[in-house]
Amino acid sequence: MSQDNHNQADTHQVFNQPLPLENFNAFGSDTVLQYWVTRFGGDWGTERLLQFGQRVGHDLLAAGFDANKQLPEFHSHDRFGHRIDQVIYHPAYHRLMSHAIEAGHTSLPWADSKGGAHVVRAAMAYLHNQADPGSGCPLTMTFASVPAIAQQADVAEVWLPLITSCIYDGDNKPWFEKNGVTIGMAMTEKQGGSDVRANTTTAIPVDKAGPGQLYSLTGHKWFCSAPMCDAFLVLAKTGEKLSCFLVPRWRPDGSKNPLHIQRLKNKLGNQSNASSEIEFRGAYGWLLNEEGRGVRTIIEMVALTRYDCMIGSAALMGQGAREAIWHTAGREVFGKPLHQQPLMLNVLADLALEAEAALAISMRIAHALDNKQDTGQAALIRSATSIGKYWICKRAVQHSFEAMECIGGVGYVNENVCSRLYREAPVNSIWEGSGNVQCLDLVRVLNKEPDTLKALFAEFEQARGKHSVFDQYLDNLLRDFADQTDLQSRARQLMEQLALTWQAATLLCYGEDWIAEAFIQARLSQQSFHQYGTLPASVDARAIVDRALIKR
Repeated sequence: MSQDNHNQADTHQVFNQPLPLENFNAFGSDTVLQYWVTRFGGDWGTERLLQFGQRVGHDLLAAGFDANKQLPEFHSHDRFGHRIDQVIYHPAYHRLMSHAIEAGHTSLPWADSKGGAHVVRAAMAYLHNQADPGSGCPLTMTFASVPAIAQQADVAEVWLPLITSCIYDGDNKPWFEKNGVTIGMAMTEKQGGSDVRANTTTAIPVDKAGPGQLYSLTGHKWFCSAPMCDAFLVLAKTGEKLSCFLVPRWRPDGSKNPLHIQRLKNKLGNQSNASSEIEFRGAYGWLLNEEGRGVRTIIEMVALTRYDCMIGSAALMGQGAREAIWHTAGREVFGKPLHQQPLMLNVLADLALEAEAALAISMRIAHALDNKQDTGQAALIRSATSIGKYWICKRAVQHSFEAMECIGGVGYVNENVCSRLYREAPVNSIWEGSGNVQCLDLVRVLNKEPDTLKALFAEFEQARGKHSVFDQYLDNLLRDFADQTDLQSRARQLMEQLALTWQAATLLCYGEDWIAEAFIQARLSQQSFHQYGTLPASVDARAIVDRALIKR
């Protein structure tokens, strides 16, 4: 090539661009996650988490991009005309599922009674979300199905060993030919949404009625996520009351159960995971518990999936903050790194502070699950999960946008993970009960189960005396709670106050003192603002950013 042609080809040099955040140990480099795992008794799982984080920070990051690029495809029939209802996933999706299940993501607390098992498992879920939140959906449902299925001993005897086996088998074949299975759920119908009592799907006994017996289900479900799971917890009416069933994709005789997929949803996010509309055309399912106790049976599963929504949204925020800090640390403007410029430093520290507060209360629930035999801890789970689900999942939406804006135009394109985080963020707020449902659920629980309110405020009171601003905020909350007028219309106000009080109390009682101080100044003081990047000057923003920066 001549010198003139060479000059024409080389228009510029690529410089002042950060290296990609890849090839690192997602657990070993995360100081904040390590702190909270240790704080709540999960440090015995460090080696397991290091192994898990190594895969997440290396090949599974690429697998997450592949699984989201080539979306699931629905095949209703094979080439000979047989009905198969099969969803084809990219091989990367199966790698993600296999790694998580083999490591104990879906089974650890049920298989290991060691203290801190829920905390270690929560850390796995948090890390897995960094590779791919979509595959986290069937993992969550499989994990959460255990307490519901356990209520029916004869069904549990067959299914629970397969659920907790740490073996993944994604083949489209009968469950009884597998050594490990995954579980989904299907509750929502077109006409009802969150009001499951409006459901019209019906169930009649195949032979005789009663717990553990086979019933035949007819009806539809508007949302059935992860339709290649091996079985689904389903609500259907027996007479006028809702009952809960375990409905497999294959009948006990090896024939295909007539659970027909109508179509896959074309969703904003959560794209590696298939979500579907289905119809039951005489599909067989085992009754779990007594007839008419469907909501009470499945609520055990719903409570845990809501808890996993907390973990998932906390993971989105943690990843978004780290991506923003990493990117800006590799960019220079006006003579110094972008992440050291005062205004950007303030935004980044605020994002990191929000992410840590979300992780803190998520791990606090994990710790409560590890100690559920204590009635106070069990009551706390019942009330605090709704608060965390409401608050963290809503905060994640604005948080993911702010992280993307820190990165700029590069963050908006799909090669950067931040665009996926932004698309992903709303689903955890909507799934398993939107914001209003969480508020109304909390109001109902606090009215019907006063011990839950006592447990919640006892948790807050443990932090009293540690900070004067917190004490005043708690007193204001108690005063507002004493006023029972227009409780439903004020529910979101109370929910926000409860969430901020709980986050501050958790940081004061279990966190680093200086992080708790920064959070209280930023969120509870009269000078607090709603936008990120508005930390007061007294907060050590540089130290918060350094704490959150990935250590490779």
